[in-house]
Parts: sequence; structure tokens; C-alpha cells
Amino acid sequence: VKVKIPFGNKYLDAIFSVPEKKPTYGVILTHGAGGDMNFPHLVSLAAYLASHGILCLRFTCKGLNIVYRTKAFRAVVEYLKLSDDYKLSGVFLAGRSMGSRAAASMICQLSQGDDDDGFIQGLVCLSYPLHRPKLQSKLRDEDLLLIRCPVLFVSGSADEMCEKQLLEGVVSKMKAPKKIHWIDKANHGMAVKGRTTNDVMEEIHAQVFSWLRENVQLEHK
Repeated sequence: VKVKIPFGNKYLDAIFSVPEKKPTYGVILTHGAGGDMNFPHLVSLAAYLASHGILCLRFTCKGLNIVYRTKAFRAVVEYLKLSDDYKLSGVFLAGRSMGSRAAASMICQLSQGDDDDGFIQGLVCLSYPLHRPKLQSKLRDEDLLLIRCPVLFVSGSADEMCEKQLLEGVVSKMKAPKKIHWIDKANHGMAVKGRTTNDVMEEIHAQVFSWLRENVQLEHK
């Protein structure tokens, strides 16, 4: 279902992937610095989640300014929260590369303000860009260290923007419940020599879904 989400004096293009049964939870998904919501990895993840009963809303926000992208993410969350069509108990924010930075930044802002009402259940970071290529001295970790909700990282062990030891170091300092799943030998684009894209995506789908399920169940206990 295609929708236009109001954002300032503009609109963001977005698409709902809707499960057959009425969903209780949703995932909001966005892309990296390049591309848009039709990036194949996002399309396949959205379809997978919807087929497993989770509503997925993916959106396009062009612009390389992280503050702008964070505001856009907030507009999408508010839109879904107030939606009459889908009454959800909560959502998980998910993004690829820069999209995951925007999601982390937004969760961080909410947790520091008074408007954190528990609607956001967790964060999924696909290929989180912890540093620029070859610039390991400048880590983009400040938001991660302030987050309190559960976080899942899915990264390639050969990601040139997320050195394995560095992410493990940051994660060890995080106060939030967290998990890292390394895709062996994958680069920032999740490409692995000798493996098909579908094969890699299946691994990612399974990890994301099982983590979502664990975190939704935890809440119900």
C-alpha cells in the first residue's frame, strides 16, 4: 500500500507491507545514504516480515544531512502511531547504513525527552556505519551509548565502515540489551564472495525475525 507521509511542507514516499492477519507490531525501515526505499535488501526484508505477521513501513528520505533524516524518521513514527488503519502495540525502527544512524539518533532524542511513551520497542541496525572508510579514529557511537531499548546489529565482518573489533568495543559499553550478528566475510553492501544475495538475505531475515520475536515475547512475559 503506497502512502504519502506529511513532513514539513513536503511528503515522504512510503510503502506498507501488510500481513494477512491484523498485526500487533510493526517495523519502520529506511535506506542508506544512496538509494531509496526500493533498495532490494529492504524490499525483501519487508516482504519477509509481512509474511511472518509483522507490519512493515518503509520510506524514502533523500538527503545526506543526519539531522534532516532523523526528523523525517520522527515524522514517519508519528504518522504510524496516529494511524487509524493500523493500531499497533509498538514498533521497531530499522535502517540500513545511514538509515540506522538516523533511527539511533531519533531513539536517543526521544529517550532524553519527555515524549518517550514506550511505543518504540527496539532498533535494528543493518550495516551500521560506525566510521568512514579508513577513518577508524572518529567513531559515530555517541547515540548508541545513550540508547536504552534493545538493539540488534547485523554487520558484515569485512565491512569497511564498521571494523569488527571497534563495534564489539562500542557494544560492550552500551547499557541497552544488545546483540551483534556478523555476516561472515560480508562487506558494507552485504556482498559475500561465493554466496548469492538471496542466501545472504535469508540469513539476515532469519536473524532479524528471531530477534524481533524474542523481544516482543520478553515484553509479554
